[in-house]
Amino acid sequence: MRLISANVNGIRAAARRGGLGWLVDQHADVIALQEVRASDDQLRDVLTQGGLDAWHVSSTQGRTKGHAGVAVLTRQPPLRVSSDIGPAEFTDAGRWLEVDVRGPDGPVTVISAYVHTGESLTPKQDEKFRFLDAVGSRLARLGEDNGYAVLTGDLNICHSAHDLKNWKGNTGKSGFLPQEQAHLDRWIREHGYVDVHRTLHGPGPGPYTWWSWRGKAFDNDAGWRIDYQFASAPLAKLATRAEVGRAAAYAERWSDHAPLMIDYDLTLD
Repeated sequence: MRLISANVNGIRAAARRGGLGWLVDQHADVIALQEVRASDDQLRDVLTQGGLDAWHVSSTQGRTKGHAGVAVLTRQPPLRVSSDIGPAEFTDAGRWLEVDVRGPDGPVTVISAYVHTGESLTPKQDEKFRFLDAVGSRLARLGEDNGYAVLTGDLNICHSAHDLKNWKGNTGKSGFLPQEQAHLDRWIREHGYVDVHRTLHGPGPGPYTWWSWRGKAFDNDAGWRIDYQFASAPLAKLATRAEVGRAAAYAERWSDHAPLMIDYDLTLD
């Protein structure tokens, strides 16, 4: 199973920049998208025009036009689709989508999640923490049966200094707060999930998955690793390869994020 997670920073803009062509060329089995920033109908139209018309598209749009929106594309019809993470304030926010696909030993749950940036010491940051609480509770429930589950997406959190080039300059800022990092720690220590990318790659610094459009951040590789695949322990054991699809040059970028591609030794039925 080749699973690609990509924050497209607007599906229509990504398509104009060649992003859908890149995705087609990777021969993935499942594609998780974040920050689609389009209605469900608009998303399907863009995917059809971009050569992804044969895929089954599950999506949930943001409640505010032009914001958020996540999707999961699968080769086979999904067994289950849900955007219910628990708390009502997040159900229709376009930031959480679970899709079950048929694996050899039962369903494989793929989650596409988008955690907003937050802003330290503001109500926006409080909402980010509430959402992370909900994510942790949901991951705990999914992990109870020791099955296959993977949380993919843009979490807008650097887990350690290895995940952020300018970590000293971002100390105390949202995205690099100890309270945010503690959530990821709990997913690993208490719920048994594995940061597959870091485990396969080994220590950093990097590889990063986000760079500002401004200045020389991309050229100087002054990035952040904020896109993840957190897999349940049984699924993580099957991971064989991880790669960040970093563009060869600034002019070839189709999002401010680079997609994260991980191969699992698992065949979907």
